[in-house]
This record gives sequence, C-alpha cells and structure tokens, in this order.
Amino acid sequence: MEGLSALSLDALTSVAYGPEAIIVVLALAGAGALHLVLPITVAIVVLLAILVASYRQVIDAYPGGGGAYAVSRDNFGPRASLVAAAALVVDYTLTVAVSIAAGTQALTSAFPGLTGATVPICLAILAVITVLNLRGLGDAARAFLLPTMVFIVGLLAIIVIGLIHPLALHEPQPGHSLLPAQALEPVSILLILKAFSAGCSALTGVEAIANGVPLFRQPRVRRAKRTELLLGAILGAMLLGLAVLASRWHVGPRSGQTVLSQIMAMAVGRHWAYYVMSLTITIVLALAANTSFGGLPVLASLLSEHHNLPHLFSLRDDRQVFAYGVLTLTVLSGALLVGVAGNTLALIPLFAIGVFTGFTMSQAGLVVHWRRARPSRWRYRAALNGLGAATTAVATAVFLVTKFTEGAWVVVLAIPVFVAMFAWVHRYYARTGRALGLGEIPARPQVKPIMVVVPVTGVSRLAWYGISTALSISPHVVAVTVAHDQTGHDTGRARTLHRQWAKWDPGVPLRVLRTEYASVAGPIVAFVESLSRSHDQRIVVLIPVAMPGRLRYQLLHNHLDLVLTRALRRSPGVIVARVPMPLDFSETPSE
Repeated sequence: MEGLSALSLDALTSVAYGPEAIIVVLALAGAGALHLVLPITVAIVVLLAILVASYRQVIDAYPGGGGAYAVSRDNFGPRASLVAAAALVVDYTLTVAVSIAAGTQALTSAFPGLTGATVPICLAILAVITVLNLRGLGDAARAFLLPTMVFIVGLLAIIVIGLIHPLALHEPQPGHSLLPAQALEPVSILLILKAFSAGCSALTGVEAIANGVPLFRQPRVRRAKRTELLLGAILGAMLLGLAVLASRWHVGPRSGQTVLSQIMAMAVGRHWAYYVMSLTITIVLALAANTSFGGLPVLASLLSEHHNLPHLFSLRDDRQVFAYGVLTLTVLSGALLVGVAGNTLALIPLFAIGVFTGFTMSQAGLVVHWRRARPSRWRYRAALNGLGAATTAVATAVFLVTKFTEGAWVVVLAIPVFVAMFAWVHRYYARTGRALGLGEIPARPQVKPIMVVVPVTGVSRLAWYGISTALSISPHVVAVTVAHDQTGHDTGRARTLHRQWAKWDPGVPLRVLRTEYASVAGPIVAFVESLSRSHDQRIVVLIPVAMPGRLRYQLLHNHLDLVLTRALRRSPGVIVARVPMPLDFSETPSE
C-alpha cells in the first residue's frame, strides 16, 4: 500500500476532476445528454485496463524504472526521446497545477466563503509543497499512507451508500445549476469524443508505478505489478461508481460546487463525513501534486547528464535535493495557476495530450524492445503493448482534434519548444566540449611566472593582509591605487599615500593610476590588461575585502571587490580572487 500512496495518488485523485470534465462537456447538449456519462466512463475504464496491462509489461522490461524518456531513448534513440521528455515536462507541470486547483475547489465547495481566495490558497499549497521538497521531506511514503487510506475507503464507502441507500438525495444543494435552458450543441459523435477526451484526464498517473520500480522493496517487479493491478482495480471501481451515481441522479455542473462534492452531499449529507472527506480530498490532491516534485527534478537531472539541460539541474544540494528542478516546477505550475485563476476545468484541455504522448511513445518503445530481445511469449507481449500504443495514439489524435481550439494548442506549441530548447542546449555543450578538448589528451602543462596585482586604498591592516597573501603566492607583487587628476584633494592624498608607503616599506611597489573620471574599476582594468599584453605571465588580481561579523554591517562597505570582479571577468588570462579579512572589533576601542 505504501507504493500505492507514494506513486499513484495523482491517478487515484483524478476522480476529483475526470468525471466532472465529462459532465461539463455533455451539459452543452442539455440535461438529456447526461445519461451518456456512464457509457463514456465505461470506454475510459476499458482504456484504463489496456494501460494497466501494458504498464505491467513495462515493469517486466524495465525493472530499473521504465519512464517514457528512458524507454524512448533506449529503443528510438536520443532525438526521439526528447519528444517524450518534453511531454513529461508538460505532464508534470500540469499534474501539479490540476491537482492543486482541484484540491482547492474541493475545499471551496465545502466552505463556499473561501471561493474568493482560490488563487492565494492554490499558491499557499504550492509554497508548502515546495518548501517540504527543498528540505528533503517530500518523499515520506509512510506519511502519505493514512490520508490515502482515508480517501480510498471513504470514497468507496460513499459510493456504496449512494448505490444502496443515499441519505440526503433530496436535500437542496448550494449554488445554482449551470445546465443551459436550451441545448447549445446537439448530441453528436464530436460531442461524445470531446467528453471522452476530457474524461481521459482521469488516467493520468497510471505510468508512475512503472517509473518508480526501484523504490519498491524486493521482490520489486512482483510488488510493482501487484500495485499497478491494484491501482487499476480501485481507480476503475471509483470511476464506474461515480458515473453510475451521476447518471442516476442527473448530476450536472453547478456554481461553486464540484460534481464530486454534489455526489458526496447526496450520498451522506453535508455532515461530518462530508467535511472529513472534503478535507481529505484537498490533502491527497496536494500530495498527488507532490509526486511531480519527485518526478520532474529526476527527469531534469537525466536530461542534464545527457547535456540537454543546463548542468546545474543535475546538482544536489546539502539535503540531496535537485533544488533547481524543484524551483523550476514551482515557477511553471505557479504561473499556470495564476493564469487560469485556479480553475481546474480550464487546465483539463491541456492535460491529456502530454500524458498520452508519453503513453504512446512508451508502449511503442516496448514493441521495439520485445522484437529485439525476443524473450518467451514475446509476440504476445509485443501485441499487448502494440494495442496500448495504438489505443493511446488514437486517443491523442482525438484530443488534438477536439480540444485544439479550447487550449490544447498551447501543449502542441509547448512540446516542440521544449524539444528545440533541449536540442539547442545539447548543441552548445557539444561545441563547448570540442573547444575544451574533452576526451582528448592535452599537451603538458605550461608553467608561467605569476604577477599579483593588489588594489589598495591606503596603508592599513587590510592592505597588509592582502599583500601578505599575495607574497605567499608569488614574489612578483604590485599594489595599485586610483587618483583623480581633476581633484586637488586626490592629488594631495596620492602624495601622502606615497610617503606612508615609503615609511611602511612592505617590499612591494605602489603604482598610482591617475584618471580624469570617477571610475575606479576602469583604470585598474586597463592596467591589468596592459600587464597581460606586455608580459608573458599569469596575472592574478587579489582583492582584499573586510568582512564584518554581522550581515547588516556589510551594507556599509564599498564592495569594490564586486565592481572589479564584474569588470575583469571578461579579461582573458586574468584570475580574480577575493581575500576576506574578518573584522575583529574586540581589538579596537569603542567610541
């Protein structure tokens, strides 16, 4: 059950928005079309059975994790796998946005006074999930188990009560019906296909168990296959049960109320069980969103290792978290939530295309795998995965045709954009690798003398600290300071500094760089570049920096080191380093 709670919540919780997506589409043809919700759901459950059987095959073939990206890369090559990767990025992002939006709508259906705060609630839930994942607390499967069990047992119990003896069937519902007085569309094949494609959003997450086989205890393959079968059975039972009740009670779209909220209220009444389930649904939908925070950062790290994303995506922080992947997912899903004002139904047309593209590529990849490996019963296995690939390919085509103008065009555009970005990053790393000579044996290291340049503003402990460090690196050290020729005071300061320097005699020459302008960095950069051109040596600019013990005191310093570092970063062959000197106020008298 831990595998079910950790990997399958996004599939199980899709019952919160999948049936509603069907009903909203059918409602365009009026109340008389709502009876079609049951046969459409039956078709979706048949597709679910095909997917479950197909992904049990994926578990056998890829016990190390059979994500669409890995399967596509193994069987179709790196280029084709980028399409699967782009589809997965879209899928993960939409899973977060849809799950959080649906959870918030479950909460506002139970507590209508919160409706005006939909977007802030969505963003608050997203922020909590992000913080937990950045702190490395996002994968606690045991913590998911209790709310998952309450959700499954509670919702199945509500369905059974509704089927046998509903407790509040005729009680008034809040809000008002959104069914049109007259049909806006006729009942047609196109309308049925639209409803089917909308309802297929309930199949998201079926692949997650196959992706996460390594997370199971031994025997991993057997446990994962059982969990996949259990997921299919539970999800199928929930979808069919809710469809029967929605059809029997003629449940339609209603203002401020989700379809699931209406069914629960009719089955058990708006009492403690209803509110417990509403809060549980919000919690498990938030946890379902959390599964993407385990998936996308890992996918991004794989893409990074294959040079298709910036290498920083493969870096783990001190908590062993792919922080850049987590933050990227937060930004993308947060922008979606704000863009649609937390409306789940606005996201549904975008949802299934990326998911089913991954389904199709994964199943088609398995057909190639079985034909190549030819294990026992490989023809049967290839036929099963071929059926899954063909079915999901047809479903994807249906989504594209029926949902294109309703927002699916965004995904159709986003996937090629992501693929182009991956390819562009890969080309850059390929050029960089050639420029760096990666994989080649370089010439023997070149030894050059080092000249160290130390910027100073006066004779002080800070100057002593910087020059002492410089002399530890090389005997060739020069100190530089900048004087403004237009100011008599600066000219006098330069003469005074020369006298103090001669009196101190640190064994290092002082060069005064005169300028007519107020820039400090410009003359130093010009001096360093002239040294670099006229001498065959390495130039190190060593900048001594006073470091106060408290953060608030750092604002009081001039940060010349930052200005110089930024100005010198494009100078070829010049090394810029900061030498921090801690400030100890205990050695100086207080005023």
